[in-house]
Amino acid sequence: MITRRRFIQNSSLATAGLMVAKPEWFKSPSLIGLQLYTVRNEISKDVAGTIAKVASIGYNSVEVFGYGNGKFFGLTPQQFRSIIDQNHLKTPSGHYGLPDFLKKGDEDDLKRHLEAAKIMGHEFFVVPYLTEDLRTSLDDYRRLTERLNKAGEASKSSGMNLAYHNHDFEFKDWGDGQRGMDILLSQTDHALVNFEMDIFWITKAGVDPIHFIQANPGRIKLWHVKDMDSNKTFTEVGTGIIDYRKIFQHRKESGMEYFFVEQDETKIPVFDSIAKSLQYIKKNIEV
Repeated sequence: MITRRRFIQNSSLATAGLMVAKPEWFKSPSLIGLQLYTVRNEISKDVAGTIAKVASIGYNSVEVFGYGNGKFFGLTPQQFRSIIDQNHLKTPSGHYGLPDFLKKGDEDDLKRHLEAAKIMGHEFFVVPYLTEDLRTSLDDYRRLTERLNKAGEASKSSGMNLAYHNHDFEFKDWGDGQRGMDILLSQTDHALVNFEMDIFWITKAGVDPIHFIQANPGRIKLWHVKDMDSNKTFTEVGTGIIDYRKIFQHRKESGMEYFFVEQDETKIPVFDSIAKSLQYIKKNIEV
């Protein structure tokens, strides 16, 4: 007769054997995402084929972009999400430009974009860029914080979190060390407005990403992971001058929940490029 003690011992040994043979069975796979802007030329021609290729390369999540006039690349949000779901990809985040809301405070514009993002199932609703007319002075940034707070409140009501994605222009010194980014950080509600740190653009602005994290712990929920070559142009992750091994050691301090590989321009075929970045991350970085 198998006693309870013997059953537990046998079960423990079997479990230990499985853990040695296949430890990844006992933990959820980490998400390694791609910002789809990287494959913008391809996706504009073939949505389903591009998404399938991204998944086959090994990415398991994507950050979307391209919403306008009610559609993504000619597809309704429902159709676009269906293609993403069919390829077993997550889409925790999306970029939404909000042209009329940011410029004119048009709340209908905000509502339309939030409705699309909700259909996509995002956790984060990201403001990705400021056109030049929206950043002509520090007062522009002060006005923007009011709209970001309002958008953050609306995002919360829709079951999502708002994030603002940086470039390098937010770090421009307008005199006496005053920068737009400092206004965005200090005058937005910490409970409503998070940040997506684009590590390439932060570096290009002359700011140390780790120092930026340490100055804003817990508030940088998303990262864009892209590398910079010696000429300060885009290159595949792991082939440039940005020390991602070191930066990833600060992911908990950052509050980072998701990250996305992005490369604005590539010198090699784009699918080869994103595969190269993915291979480096999987081999060298604990995610």
